[in-house]
Amino acid sequence: MTRTPPSPDETLPPAGWRPARTAPGPDAAWLFAAFVAVLAITRIQVAPRVAHDALQAWSTIFIAICVQALPFLVFGVALSAAITVLVPARVWTRLLPRGSAAAVPVAGAAGAVLPGCECASVPVAGGLMARGVAPAAALTFLLAAPAINPVIMIATAVAFPGRPEMVLARFGASLIVAVLAGWTWLRFGRSEWLRVPSGPERTGGRWEAFRQAARHDFMHAGGFLVVGGIAAATINVVVPAGWVTGIAGVPWAAVLTLAVLAVLMSICSEADAFVAAGLTPFSPTAKLVFLVVGPMVDLKLIALQAGIFGRSFAVRFVPLTFVLAVAVGSTVGALFL
Repeated sequence: MTRTPPSPDETLPPAGWRPARTAPGPDAAWLFAAFVAVLAITRIQVAPRVAHDALQAWSTIFIAICVQALPFLVFGVALSAAITVLVPARVWTRLLPRGSAAAVPVAGAAGAVLPGCECASVPVAGGLMARGVAPAAALTFLLAAPAINPVIMIATAVAFPGRPEMVLARFGASLIVAVLAGWTWLRFGRSEWLRVPSGPERTGGRWEAFRQAARHDFMHAGGFLVVGGIAAATINVVVPAGWVTGIAGVPWAAVLTLAVLAVLMSICSEADAFVAAGLTPFSPTAKLVFLVVGPMVDLKLIALQAGIFGRSFAVRFVPLTFVLAVAVGSTVGALFL
């Protein structure tokens, strides 16, 4: 049976992008809040009675990261879900130029005004391609939106108080990487490497779609924030200071270490600035590379890109993005930080 093409007014991404749930589970927000509350109680009631200073330092760092990042995480997820559900596809087709080369920087700039986390940017990019947007432009938006949107910039400013150069460096380096990646794919990419998804028909009302989108994104983002906070606190407390100082003291080793760490930790972009700020032994340039790489290349994004666009795409686009992010982040950091 032939499927009717989706209407241009259909919102992005269609509700079918998200996996169906067979049974309702506990609300992610309550689970995350309960987890942080338990740790806070542990910090207040248990840690003072424990003689080991390491436990107190670990719990202090972890709670500080989570408490600082939580408001931005909630706000960013809510805005991402609202845009996903309420912005019709025709807005994108009207904003982007017809020429692919010109559409790439415009799509990158659009990421600066449309908040969204990286979990949502992949299906949104797939929906844009399914409705005729040039793949290079859609991929540029995929990289730019979770890296330079207003929520991320404000969170970065809060995480690095008195360091506006870090905010500007993150914005500039991330935008440059997104545009270069889009132009590179436009020049060298092949259609057989990219599986353009065809969006399934949408089901359910807008409020239900918003609720499911926000819940899904918060479940993922909250979990990754906890993992990132644990990792950052552990690095600061458990790893011997001599090891960290040794790696942090070698510029290229520090940059590569945090670049790989950004991929492995897979922190949501609404929270990664707070984790980066906690990596005190490392240089500002290494932290900048961490902030540029994270929203563009991490384990969850690799899985999402392979699932939506195909493995042939992921094995080419992921290394391209990683190399550009490290190179541009290192250059911008060396020049301006």
